[in-house]
Amino acid sequence: MTYLLIHGGGCSGRYWDRLLPALDGPAVAVNLPGRLDRPGDLATQTLDVEAQSVVNDVNAFPGDEPIVVVAHSSGGLVVPRVVEALAGRVERIVLNAALVPPDGGLGIECMKPAHREGLLWAIDDAKSKGTVLIMPGAPEDPETFRVAYGGDPLNDDDLAFITDPLRLVPDTVQHYFQPVTWNGIRDVPVTYVLNELDRPIRPAMQQNMLERLPNLRDVVRMDCGHVPAVTHVDEFAAAVIGGIS
Repeated sequence: MTYLLIHGGGCSGRYWDRLLPALDGPAVAVNLPGRLDRPGDLATQTLDVEAQSVVNDVNAFPGDEPIVVVAHSSGGLVVPRVVEALAGRVERIVLNAALVPPDGGLGIECMKPAHREGLLWAIDDAKSKGTVLIMPGAPEDPETFRVAYGGDPLNDDDLAFITDPLRLVPDTVQHYFQPVTWNGIRDVPVTYVLNELDRPIRPAMQQNMLERLPNLRDVVRMDCGHVPAVTHVDEFAAAVIGGIS
């Protein structure tokens, strides 16, 4: 079994550093295009480009074992394209607070209203200035992230980990405006890990999104904020490894 780990928005593959030792098999923790060492134009990014980059990383990994796809937050948008391209190699999917739009819908439809309205305003403001919106990376003051994810405030070690410039990186917003459908992978079982104290993606929205999945087999509810792969590593690893109940 090989785990394919797809990070969420504003992150790199280094988001998974604490999870890797807790897994029971090899893992490919990808960097989506334009993040860290992966070439890519964040101003023109598409889900198709992101998916092809992920597939290329998988194909470069030795072996042909079955794959478990694990995706966090906006990383869920690329999952259907990746699974279709891997043509039967994916045994199951684990989504953590992952974005699942209505069939044929857009990632921006999964945002809470304040985030959605703020993003649309920022895009329009960038256009008015003749630029393209790129989300910033690591903040000058990490303290602003201590309570940003929900759940208990991050301790000093967790805060330093998540705001490290190797993990918190500039990001695209383009993939939020491209259609997503799960119809092509209806036979692949899905586990959804729902964060009960999530602040960026509220539990009610996660519940709505998981109900859109065509082959949902299990829901794991965790008493945590948005980043359990950082704050609740062993519990999250158990959910990833455990498969379908």
